[in-house]
Amino acid sequence: MFYFIVLFLWFYFFNATAVSLKMGSFLMEEFVGNGALKELVPKLLEEGWDDVPTLKMMNTEDMEALKMTMQQKEALQIRAYLHDRALTQYGNKLEFSEKSLPELLALSTAALASQFGMRRGHIARFTDRTPACGGPIAMPPSHTLRSTARSLTELQSLSSKKMITRSPNRTNNVSDGSLEQSIKVKEGQYVFKGIVAAQPAESRVCGCVQPPPIVDSVAPYSAIESISVQKLTPEYKVGMERLVKTKTPPMKASELWRDKPAVLLCIRRPGCIMCRAEAHQLYSRKPIFDALGFQLIAVLHEQIDSEVRDFWPRYWGGVVIHDRSMDFFKALGGGKLNKDKFITGFLLNPRAIANYKRAKAIGVEQNFKVEGEIKGGLFIVGSGKNGVAYQFIERNFGDWAPHAEIIEICTRLQKQHIGYEQQSTIQEP
Repeated sequence: MFYFIVLFLWFYFFNATAVSLKMGSFLMEEFVGNGALKELVPKLLEEGWDDVPTLKMMNTEDMEALKMTMQQKEALQIRAYLHDRALTQYGNKLEFSEKSLPELLALSTAALASQFGMRRGHIARFTDRTPACGGPIAMPPSHTLRSTARSLTELQSLSSKKMITRSPNRTNNVSDGSLEQSIKVKEGQYVFKGIVAAQPAESRVCGCVQPPPIVDSVAPYSAIESISVQKLTPEYKVGMERLVKTKTPPMKASELWRDKPAVLLCIRRPGCIMCRAEAHQLYSRKPIFDALGFQLIAVLHEQIDSEVRDFWPRYWGGVVIHDRSMDFFKALGGGKLNKDKFITGFLLNPRAIANYKRAKAIGVEQNFKVEGEIKGGLFIVGSGKNGVAYQFIERNFGDWAPHAEIIEICTRLQKQHIGYEQQSTIQEP
């Protein structure tokens, strides 16, 4: 009976995935399609609008600076709207109709189906003004996009002053630079000890199965600085090669954040529907991290070229590195890998099932290649030897760090750096 239930759950959750929508790709060629924006790509590249997340944040002033035609402006509005709703396959048809986005949204269900071949479920998603990806992405109040994308703001890097990891039992004033005091987390929503965060622990199968324990202290800098990694992809820009053609030599992880702080997303499996959704949602906020001076890096513990090609840049346009020894993943677990079984950790875990449904609703495809029991997480690492500012642990399959929390910490670190710089300037004779 138990195995029958397991097989039923497997069939219900995974065979239904075949009808899942394709999430909006970060390939510029797929985003602009064959419409009015295609001829504008060289100019976009020249002016620094060279990735999809940044292009989607273009405002009227930016469009005027590029001397975009009304047709190009309307095309961008339509394609950004479709991208947010994983409906980019309709981009060419809707644009070629020569209707504006408000006019398209005013069409009846029958008209959308007959004129553009939209399926019923796709129509519901199209007419829903709330995107499946969780709402529009906005820049922090202190940062705005300028007419040239590469001058979003003066990119900031963290101070070379060594960051001190504080015990969760210690309290300090915000003015003293204490991250654990300055980050606000709703009580009961997340477990937050110092600068280590995770989703709540919940019993499984009516308390018969307990979730595996997680560490409650941040990884020491010594645990990550000398990790040997290999770069598999660069940061995506329109027109570049899909993968690094020649294998790059191994390098110390500390070289990644030597001059610029980094957000490192440790991915359990690049073909996993939940991992792809997490990566896509985080990279969608790239302009915000650009403005704050942080780079986005994905960490894989296995290297299979076909998997990397499927993952980058469709779901993730940042740098991808290979951690052959899995040391970043071990650091998340306090020196050992965080692992969980598929049946008890997923099929019998309500929170993991909810995470799966969230990813499926966004419109993500998946496969079942490579290892999938090693859990991931996220690090925010300061430049130089500042150390780990924050780490999030994937307690349940599909957990991801709250974006507001990540951005809040990066913002405070940037302000901290600006404060150090100003203080140093005042002290100079």
